[in-house]
Amino acid sequence: MSVRPLLLGASTAFVLAAGLAFNSPARAAETDLDDLLELAQATPPAPPAATERRSFSPRAFCEDRVARRIGNRAYIKAKLDLKPEQMTAWNAFEKASDDASTKTKAYCATLPTEMKARPDYVERLTMEEGAMKARLASIETVKPSLTALFAALTPEQKASLDRPRGPMGGHMGGRMGGHMGGPGAGPR
Repeated sequence: MSVRPLLLGASTAFVLAAGLAFNSPARAAETDLDDLLELAQATPPAPPAATERRSFSPRAFCEDRVARRIGNRAYIKAKLDLKPEQMTAWNAFEKASDDASTKTKAYCATLPTEMKARPDYVERLTMEEGAMKARLASIETVKPSLTALFAALTPEQKASLDRPRGPMGGHMGGRMGGHMGGPGAGPR
């Protein structure tokens, strides 16, 4: 298999994901490189036929990210082993995160279900602007309750959240980010 189709597919995924990528509130400071690597590694692209163009669903990509964030939040909750006195702060954070997920899903619904042609520069910029606005809305929704939750955690729990996480969930590489976990990790 030629490397060129793989590079082309990965670069296409990167460009589209960069235009669409946005993080949930708790990951404001990080990039989505690990999510892009997941996408690039998930299914090697098949070389397109001469007359056939591959399509991409920005909506499905966005919805998958929301689902991962919800799952990651459950993982973080289990990992933290919260004490009863911490549950009020967690519940407030979880409610805010659910509200942010609802808003993000509404944003996802505005995205195209299929794109066969690469968007032009202005379209990509417009898509990136929309993703950034949605990300900022999520951050603003979650940040107050996340701050309160973080204050209620023990030093050991905080240290657990501050450990970098790699793309496969291990503690190898990656960055913390603004909301409780590294790439692919935080309770978004």
